[in-house]
Order: sequence, then structure tokens, then C-alpha cells
Amino acid sequence: MSRSDLALLYRRGGFGLGGDELDRLAGTSYGQAVDELLAGLTAPDTRADAVGAPTFTPYAKVAADEQARKAQAKQLLAEVAALQKWWMGRMLVSSTPLREKLTLFWHGHFATAVSKVRDPKLMYLQNQLFRTVGAGSFETLTQAVAKDGAMMVWLDTVTDKRQHPNENFAREMMELFTLGIGNYSQGDVTAAARAFTGWTYDRFEYRYTFRPGQHDFGSKTYLGQVGDWNGEDVIHIAVHQGPSARFVVAKLWSHFAYPISPNDPLVSDLLDAYGPALDLTAALRAVFLHPAFRSLTTRTGLVKQPIEYLVGAARILGLDADVARPAMATALGQALFDPPNVGGWGQNAYWLDTATAEIRLKVARYLAGKADLSMVESTPVGARVDLAAWLLGLDGWGATTARALDQVADTPVDLVGLALCSPEYVAA
Repeated sequence: MSRSDLALLYRRGGFGLGGDELDRLAGTSYGQAVDELLAGLTAPDTRADAVGAPTFTPYAKVAADEQARKAQAKQLLAEVAALQKWWMGRMLVSSTPLREKLTLFWHGHFATAVSKVRDPKLMYLQNQLFRTVGAGSFETLTQAVAKDGAMMVWLDTVTDKRQHPNENFAREMMELFTLGIGNYSQGDVTAAARAFTGWTYDRFEYRYTFRPGQHDFGSKTYLGQVGDWNGEDVIHIAVHQGPSARFVVAKLWSHFAYPISPNDPLVSDLLDAYGPALDLTAALRAVFLHPAFRSLTTRTGLVKQPIEYLVGAARILGLDADVARPAMATALGQALFDPPNVGGWGQNAYWLDTATAEIRLKVARYLAGKADLSMVESTPVGARVDLAAWLLGLDGWGATTARALDQVADTPVDLVGLALCSPEYVAA
């Protein structure tokens, strides 16, 4: 296996490797590297688990008194900041980076935001759900997410009652989570909403609750099937539709390789691995082993999300969450636990504009300034540009980037900071 393939795999299946780590893996075959990454999905991660989870105040309704409301808001902000730092800390030290990368993927796929949920503990519990269930059966994951408190509050399942079915979760479950646009009708939305009636969540006990008196037990026609369907039934029916398999597999490929639609012929190559069991680990293996995964299209096919960018740079530079702060990702447009809408964050051009480019440069130079760059400082100026590529685990530089870096090679902080903003690094 080439060093370039190994570097690509660990960028996409994790947060990247620096030159010294790549050197240590020089004798590893590509298949072995894929196996090791996938094994991490279920292996202990003592380093990440050692990052202490934040404490949360018990849920309370919004206070009537203005001063008390301000105190609640202040406490909420503090707990969200602690939650963000906790997850950033996990990503920075994880020995099983694919698990954290997959958790980040599900956070964008089943997007919920603390701005509406207003309970950091619910966001924490959902995050742990993604981490523990996110690599098994897609049905098991979707069933669990449907009964997750953050999701139930975010998409209003908690208000779904027999006399007044709420269609929010029913619609998004099909459009964004399982099937995609064009594979269901308004009648299916109505039927699914009826199936979810009676579902609620006890915010004080932090548990899903079913209220039979609020459930519609009548017959429903859903995706062509007739029965007295409940919420679990409609999820089962949805995720076993043919279009669902293509939708999920395309989403996985799009996140780990490059954006494609469910109709792309490449999706067909991955369906057998996903199979009737809806096996997410097997689907990921098929993604990483597909010949197109190591193509030029993949290598230049994605722009790093701000979290990926920060975590990757900090891991390579040996920095912790006190330096690589979640607020930096927020400034770059990605606030952990607070995606902009139910569709989550976009890709590629979504992250590229003049304002964020300027912020990225400031962040990169700050990170470089906090790192131990003694290796760069002790290297002759004429060799530093190549050393920067090695340090960041890159194949090398294009001519334009190399010329720009050469202009600042005499100042290690400027060199590494600018390298972190190069197209070669920003493209994942």
C-alpha cells in the first residue's frame, strides 16, 4: 500500500495522521489498515473515555421570573460549552477515530440542535447513542433515534396525539433520514404521523414513554402496506424499502469519499455489503475497499468540515481542547450540538467563503503558534516546505502552494499556519 493511500484512509476514516505516525505504519497493508479502523468501532477507547463528561443541572421548565430565566440561560450556555469541549476532547485523544468520525456523521444526519432542545443532557445522551449504536444495524439505530429525547423534542414527536397528529418527525424521518425526496407521498406522511401518536418523553426521568390513550390504533396505509401500524412498524417498513438502502449508502459514500446521489451507479456496488441486515460496518468496509475510494476524485472530493479541520490539525500538532477550542469551529460555521436546521450542515462550497477563509488563517496561525515546531526550526530553510507536507501527512504541494510557502519558510509559525490553510490540507 502506498503512503498516500494510507494517509487518505486515515483522513477520511478518522482525523488524519502526521508524518511520524504514517512512517510507523509503513509496513501495514491497506486491507489491514481498513480492518484496524473498523475494529475500533467496537473496541475499548480508554483514552477518550477518560475525558470526563460534564455535569448537568436537572431539567426545569422555563422560569416565570425574569431574573431566574436569565440565570437559566447563563447556566445553559455554560453547560453547552462544557459539552462541546468534552466531545472535542474525545475526538482529540481517541484511539478509535472512526467511531468519533461516525458519531459526527450521525450528528449531521439525524440533526438536532440544543437551541431548541434546551437541555444539554439530552444532547449528551443522543451523542452517546450515536457512539454506541451507530455502527450496527441502520434499523436499530433509527428505532433508537426515534425514541431519543433530543429528537422527540426537536421534531415535536412529544406533541403527536391521536386528535392532532404532528407530521414533523414523520416527514423528516422519510425525507432526510431514511428514504429521500420523491420516495413517499403526503398520504405516507399522514399515516406515519398517526402511527407515532402517543409517543412522548418524560423530560424529568429522561425516558421514552408510550401513552396508549393518545395513540391512533386505526388501520393505516403506509408505503403501500396496510395495517394497524405503530411507530416501530413504520420505521421498519421505511428502512427496508429499496430506495432507503440506496439513500443510506449514498450518504455514507458522500461523507467519506465524495458527494453522489442515490442514483449514482457506484451505489449499486455497495448494496450487497449493506444487505438485508442494513449493516453499517459492512457498508463502511465496502466504501473503504472500493477502487473509487482511492481515486483522484476522492482525494480532491471533500472540504474538511471545521470540526474535522480543527481536530485533525490539533492531533497532528499535539494540542488539546484548551487550545483547539470548540468556539473556533463555531466561528468557522460549525457549532457542535447546534446544527443550523434539520438538514444539518452542507458540504464543500458550504464551508468556503471570504469571511471563513480569513478566520481559518487566524485559527491556523494560532494553532501553529501553540505547537512545538522545534523540528521545523532545526531544519534548514530550504527543506522546510517539504517538511511541512510530511508533518501534515500530505503527499506534497502544488506549484502555487509551494511558491507561497517558500515565501514564509524562514518563519516556522507562518509556514505551518499557511500550510494549514492550503488547498492540499483544507481538501480532506
